[in-house]
Amino acid sequence: MQLSTIASLIGARQTGHTDIDINWLLTDSRSLCFPESTLFFAIRTQRGDGHRYIQDLYSRGVRAFVVQDVPQFTATAGECVFLQVENSLVALQRLAERKREEYDIPVIGITGSNGKTTVKEWLYQMLSPDMTVTRSPRSYNSQIGVPLSVWGLWEKSQIGIFEAAISQPGEMEALERIIQPTIGVFTGLGAAHQENFRSMEQKRQEKMKLFSHCKTVFVPTPGLSALEADRDLCRQVCRHLGMPDDVIEQRLSQLEPIAMRLEVKQGRHGCMIINDSYNSDLNSLGIAMDFMNRRPDRADRQRVLILSDILQSGVPPTMFYEHVAQLVQMRGVECLIGIGPSISAHAACFDQLQAQCQFYPSTDAYLHSQSFATLRDSVVLIKGARNFHFEKITQALEQKVHETILEVNLGAVVDNLNYYRSFLNPDTKIICMVKADAYGAGAVEVSKTLQSQTQVGYLAVAVADEGALLRSNGITKPIMIMNPEMTSFDTLFEYNLEPEVYSFRILDALVRAAEHAGITGMPIHIKLDTGMHRLGFDPETQMPQLIDRLQHQTALVPRSVFSHFVGSDSDTFDQFSALQYRRYLIGADALQEAFPHHILRHMDNSAGIEHFPDRQMDMVRLGLGLYGIDPRNNAIINNVSTLKTTILQIHDVKAGETVGYSRRGKLTRDSRIAAIPIGYADGWDRLFGNGNAYALVNGQKAPYVGNICMDVCMIDVTDIPCQEGDQVVLFGDQLSPSILARTVNTIPYEILTSVSHRVKRIYYHE
Repeated sequence: MQLSTIASLIGARQTGHTDIDINWLLTDSRSLCFPESTLFFAIRTQRGDGHRYIQDLYSRGVRAFVVQDVPQFTATAGECVFLQVENSLVALQRLAERKREEYDIPVIGITGSNGKTTVKEWLYQMLSPDMTVTRSPRSYNSQIGVPLSVWGLWEKSQIGIFEAAISQPGEMEALERIIQPTIGVFTGLGAAHQENFRSMEQKRQEKMKLFSHCKTVFVPTPGLSALEADRDLCRQVCRHLGMPDDVIEQRLSQLEPIAMRLEVKQGRHGCMIINDSYNSDLNSLGIAMDFMNRRPDRADRQRVLILSDILQSGVPPTMFYEHVAQLVQMRGVECLIGIGPSISAHAACFDQLQAQCQFYPSTDAYLHSQSFATLRDSVVLIKGARNFHFEKITQALEQKVHETILEVNLGAVVDNLNYYRSFLNPDTKIICMVKADAYGAGAVEVSKTLQSQTQVGYLAVAVADEGALLRSNGITKPIMIMNPEMTSFDTLFEYNLEPEVYSFRILDALVRAAEHAGITGMPIHIKLDTGMHRLGFDPETQMPQLIDRLQHQTALVPRSVFSHFVGSDSDTFDQFSALQYRRYLIGADALQEAFPHHILRHMDNSAGIEHFPDRQMDMVRLGLGLYGIDPRNNAIINNVSTLKTTILQIHDVKAGETVGYSRRGKLTRDSRIAAIPIGYADGWDRLFGNGNAYALVNGQKAPYVGNICMDVCMIDVTDIPCQEGDQVVLFGDQLSPSILARTVNTIPYEILTSVSHRVKRIYYHE
């Protein structure tokens, strides 16, 4: 839809005259995917103001904004278009209303206290084999979520299924105007969000307003359990739509459950962590504690529940926490740690428990308590509302500490980024590779540094868990997953991660998983194999089939198409690099011709940025160069990482004696041998031993003596003035990883990425 048309539909006053084809509506700046065709609605809420993110979005390529107040920076923004309205949320809803009116199709509106998402997803599973279904993604059922969902209607939509949820009177009328359901589904009435309603009857009446213009409304059959009621609603709707009974029963038998979001992780000090901090309500608390009880575990580990205030229950707090206490007692919890002002104020509700009970006003207060410091040998269920940031507890329980340290100069990361920016056109974006824990430097802190750099368009990691870690630590930049695994799709969806797609097998599996999860328009990155012969589609033979599959689904959208130079680090391979580039253009051009939106192109890596500036296209991928090593000549640009340790002990050893295992380190002179706390368990290669490499002590070379051990190695400090406790540099400014790599016939990538996670990282800015 053209921006000028949108301006007319929402009654906006337009500032700026550039017209843009809008395909995507955005309300959360962290979810930006397609800036060139995105319209951002700057919405003011009680918790935030979208206007604060306009300048950042402008720097990331967005040029169209719906605003209540035109920002001051417009004088320098140039090509920006602002649609000024009285209320941005109302404008978003009005636009969705107009979009809905374009479609004369059955639309199912679902509301109720519980089961909305389950019924929606099960209806999708049952109807999608026969018709094109547009539905709410995940639980997009709010005043903002509903219009974003309805905007997903498109020309091939044959039926719509949309959830609607309210938390106070007066909200449903707006949702009804947006959804305009022809079929209603009421899943039932419960206590959720009761606090803003005078009575259950008032809440029922408010919810039923969704069905004001419906010809048919379905309600649960009395007497059924919640699960059977959800299935029965699906049965009724499908029968109404003309599906034969035998097909209905067959598809009901094949329904897949909505995935649980329980995570199990190994923690420190003998703890097992069960992380269920995705949501917080009484039902999910019972499910999580059941899960904890069912897991086989050592008998000597106590069961600990870390529980936050449970919000929006609609039940008087004293009655509610008494019920929680009953659940805790029934599930055999031995230690309850309550966090938050409400649960702390109702500590008396837990007085009769056999479990030990402790209460803290905030997450930080608990993290600084003696109780947390002494947590040992426990199965820990972490259950809390998101605003309590229980991820801090999970991260603290997973901390690993080691005397040997890796110092990371974050200022040098920026300097290296700027070095490579000097080879690029102003509009070329950079994909920063932070996989393998940012080449050993620490992906979270490096990504936080890169987040504020305007020319960084993407961060890239290898697997979904790496991306989830970044999201959990506040990283909002788009994140590309280079090696998505079949088991990681739920993580991709939950954390808004964008996978590389390199084969039909993973494409088909991802489409199925995304459709099952209610995902539409998920950005993906198409990998072409132009000569690496590692991963990717053949650009000369497989493009027609790939395009056909992409065009016959709506779950995924190609965001970029890319390939990888095999030998950009050497002039020897320039002819082959040119052949790769020609092959790439064949595939990239074919893909772009098949889609109306701009598909980003990228092929240059760190070496290619400098060697092939004419092939930078829309984006480049910066890897080793970001961490200070020039892949063309292995020289240090700006050193980022310095691996350091200290001398544990110094021995005076006579000539003829040996040092270390297998007596490999035979001394030819009287020597002073220093033991330092690093070994192959820290990622230190055994091939460094026996004089093949050296460390630096007070700036002087100290060769390794004997075999590298698991946790310790020995260096010769005979000619170096030093003492126990002195610092030892293993690599850094004066000893490049490239030098160490040559001694063991490898590459600097391996040296950097091999540093174990038990080695503590320390970050600083010069």
